[in-house]
Amino acid sequence: MSGRNIFLLCYDISDARRLRRVFKVAKGFGTSVQYSVFRCALSPTDVIALMEKLEAEIHHREDQILLVDLGPEHGRANHVFRTIGRPTPRAPEGPVII
Repeated sequence: MSGRNIFLLCYDISDARRLRRVFKVAKGFGTSVQYSVFRCALSPTDVIALMEKLEAEIHHREDQILLVDLGPEHGRANHVFRTIGRPTPRAPEGPVII
């Protein structure tokens, strides 16, 4: 994986306090598209950092994180989202400051 890929980050957190902490981490790496679902443009280094931060926040027997690689940022990944109703927000272009 070189450059940035688009990832779909989804989570199911069973505790309200951990949920708020996971949301804060996710918000630092991507754009919210639905409750507990984020679109993230990540480099390989970003993926490692994101997963480390999320692992530190969750309870591994009660919570779940799903990270789906949708492909290169400037390829098919930009066209795989289809919505009905409100449009899906686009991720900001350029670097992400965390």
